[in-house]
Amino acid sequence: MPRISFPDRGFGEHVDWSLLRPRMAAGMGALSEAVYGNSRLPVREREAARWTIALVNDCAVCRDTRAKEGPVAGVDEAFYAAVAEWRTGPALLSERERLAAEFAQRFALDHLAMDEDLWDRLHAAFDDGELADLVICCSMFLGLGRALAVVGVRAPDERILV
Repeated sequence: MPRISFPDRGFGEHVDWSLLRPRMAAGMGALSEAVYGNSRLPVREREAARWTIALVNDCAVCRDTRAKEGPVAGVDEAFYAAVAEWRTGPALLSERERLAAEFAQRFALDHLAMDEDLWDRLHAAFDDGELADLVICCSMFLGLGRALAVVGVRAPDERILV
């Protein structure tokens, strides 16, 4: 049950609560659109970061969301299970996908632990534009996912595809 009372506007709890402040909700929507519409990271790398943060946030909406282009890119439930175990899981993930998951976890849980070793490994695998992309994606995943988890909204009946 959501922790904030709001009218049912027919968009689903994941949107309706934010419409108590429509201009702010529009900004949240614009950020989400900017990330999903402009990220140049391969879907599997973006999803590795997104799923890791969805698990950290324990966001029902984020955990139920899936990548629209996922099936074509090989993003299936086995992929999500492998990301959840990125340190020790099956060899389904590339080095960049593991790094995206590691970065996302540190971003969400302990950004001060992002030491030179991590940045050296990131720079060996990604160019600076890709790293900027990953940082912006993780910022949106963490912030909006955490807001949804804090408010306590349910995932919509129809799965969100991003």
